[in-house]
Order: sequence, then structure tokens, then C-alpha cells
Amino acid sequence: MIRIPFTFKTSDKQHIQAYRWQPDKDEHAKGIVQLAHGMAEHILRYDAFSRYLVSHGFVVYGNDHRGHGFSITAPDDRGYFADENGFEAVVDDMSRLTSIAANEHPNVPIYLFGHSMGSFLTRRYVTKYHHKISGAILSGTGGDQGLLGSIGILLAQMEKRRIGARTPSRLMDKLTFGSFNKQIQNPRTNFDFLTRDEAVVDNYVQDEHCGFICTAGFFVDLLNGIKLVHQDDQILHIPTSFPLLIISGDQDPVGNYGKDIHKIYKQFIANECDQVAMKLYEGARHELINEINKDEVYDDILYWLHHHLEGGN
Repeated sequence: MIRIPFTFKTSDKQHIQAYRWQPDKDEHAKGIVQLAHGMAEHILRYDAFSRYLVSHGFVVYGNDHRGHGFSITAPDDRGYFADENGFEAVVDDMSRLTSIAANEHPNVPIYLFGHSMGSFLTRRYVTKYHHKISGAILSGTGGDQGLLGSIGILLAQMEKRRIGARTPSRLMDKLTFGSFNKQIQNPRTNFDFLTRDEAVVDNYVQDEHCGFICTAGFFVDLLNGIKLVHQDDQILHIPTSFPLLIISGDQDPVGNYGKDIHKIYKQFIANECDQVAMKLYEGARHELINEINKDEVYDDILYWLHHHLEGGN
């Protein structure tokens, strides 16, 4: 297996760092999996998962989103999307990567895997660009925050005016993530909610590209994007037969410990998404592909991919 780095330009002239994972030999891929990573991390954290998929006949593409990883080109880019419509810009970047994958592998089905922030981006993607892919997997996603979400948007907008769009917002970071460890007894770090695998948590803490505080402008973009993807009129843009898989740990605070995952699933069903499936993993926290039961998660994802490659319903 080889991992090939490359960059691509966005419509607004940003340079995005991306990677392609593929077999050593030029073999026909049975499918392509495109990855969308989460907040305050980067795509190389998905290397082991990508290698697993390649070993089973897939080619994998992924990129560092704007303001993340090696897509950062200036210090104040860190944790920042764009001056206008940042959430939409990142979704459009993902569409650009899909086009690159499709051009390099014509007529090969593409599946999109989005984790955490990447799951919200993926949910927006499938309302805009579902025609470009054959299905999507949502990992570690979260539910509609209702009034609290609207208040959060107002606070983020006030913070953006107060400190500037490109300034990291400790206030919004604390309001968003401050309670994520609350159900963990005697947590070792601020990031124990990610996974029960302590080595993964330690690597995250030590990684200079992880765990940073995002900007006020970022929080405005993200919270508006989360609000948008929960609107019924948006979900109705998804074709009835479009395959969706929702996976989460029942100890993941982002999904409200499984409660919001059930709500999301029911909302998709209510809006005529007939090919949606859901699975909660007992005891698992936020990062399923980095959990102590990751082998089970990997195998379940592979089974779902094969099922839909074979035309399963």
C-alpha cells in the first residue's frame, strides 16, 4: 500500500492538502472511500483505517479541511474556514476532491465517510452533491440543539464581533466541549471522551495539529451549518434510495449518549430516506475507528460497503 500526498486548489484559490491511499500495484478498485475528518484534527489520523480499506480493495481519498492540518498556510488560518460562508466552502472543497477521485477512477462508486464535524459536513454534502456519490457513513454525529443551538449562534456572532473572526475563542470552545468528560470517572486528560484507548488519547494530546482552539468565525460557520443540516426541507433533497449509515458510541457526548442518534435516524426515516441504517456500540466513546473495539467497527463498515456495492437494499 502507498500513500500519495497532493494538493488541489479551491474555487477561491485556497490550497488544500490531500492524500490518496492505494495498493502498491495498479489494480482496479472495487470502490472509493472519501474521508471527512473532525474538528481540530487532521486526515492522517485516519491512516490505519485507510490502510484497512485498501487491503480490502478500496482506494481512499481524504483532505485536511481549511484551517486544519497541512492546509494551514498562515498562522491565523488555524481553526478558520473562510471570510464568507465557511461551512459551505468546506463542503464545496469536499465536492472538488470527489471530482478528482472520479476523474482518476472513472465509473468506480464513491462512498463518503464523515466523522464528527466531518459528519455534519457530509450531511450537508448529501443534500447538495448526492449525485456524485453512492452512499455516506456518518460517524460520531450529533443532533439538533434547538433553542440552545440558536443561542449558541448568537453568542458566537457576538464573540466574532468582540474578538475578531480569526481569533481563537476560548469561550465558545468551553461552551461547546466543556462538559464532554462529565460522565467519565477520574478523566486523565481533557480529551478522554474521544476513546477508551489511552494511547490514542495521548497521541492526540501530543499532536501539534490536534486539540487546538478554533476561531470565533469558525464557530459561527459550524453552528449555522449544524442548524441547517437538521432542517426537514434540506433532508428532503436526499433521494429516497440513497444509502446512509449512522454509527456512534452509546457513550459519545456528541450524540448525547445515543439519544440524539435515535432522533437523527427517525428524522431521516420521516423524510423518506428509506435506505438509512443505524448502529450504536456499547461502551464506545466518540472516535469509533480509534476505539478499543475498532476491529468490530471496521468490519461493520466493510460489510455495509460490500452490501451496497452488490446492490443490496
